[in-house]
Amino acid sequence: MESWQEKLRGLLGDQPLPEAEESAPAEAPVQTARLDIQVDRKGRGGKCATIISGFTIPDDDITALANRMKKRFGTGGSARGGEILIQGDRKRDVLDFLTAEGMKARII
Repeated sequence: MESWQEKLRGLLGDQPLPEAEESAPAEAPVQTARLDIQVDRKGRGGKCATIISGFTIPDDDITALANRMKKRFGTGGSARGGEILIQGDRKRDVLDFLTAEGMKARII
């Protein structure tokens, strides 16, 4: 039984087989600056929100990070203006998550 490569050679004749192109995985931009984590109540009807600021990565990557955090913590939130807002007082969880991701962060 002929292999698929031999069948392809028969169809192409003397032409060389096309090589499969291996593309290197796109590397995500690295967060270099230290992130600040704070809890805020202002303008939220007394409810807490954890705010992460100080990002140096593109907004698309910030949004993807926010989505992973929201899924991990089982809470709501948003990413806009170069900041991530997570509903509730989750400063300790956020700090642990960011350090596990290899980012430097502090609670202020």
